[in-house]
Amino acid sequence: QTPQQRKANEKFKKSQDAKRGKPASEIKKKEDFKSPISPLWLGLLGFVVFGGLIFELLSRIFLR
Repeated sequence: QTPQQRKANEKFKKSQDAKRGKPASEIKKKEDFKSPISPLWLGLLGFVVFGGLIFELLSRIFLR
């Protein structure tokens, strides 16, 4: 075992020992992943990236 693995194993063992014997409601769970970018900004970015493509396709179809 490398020193890094040994250190990680000790950390994991300590966290497991802290959980042992406690009800599930007391055990702190990891928080859900939260995106750093809001849905509004993702939509705007998507429109900028794909909007030009959509407008270009529409113009080629209707303005032959």
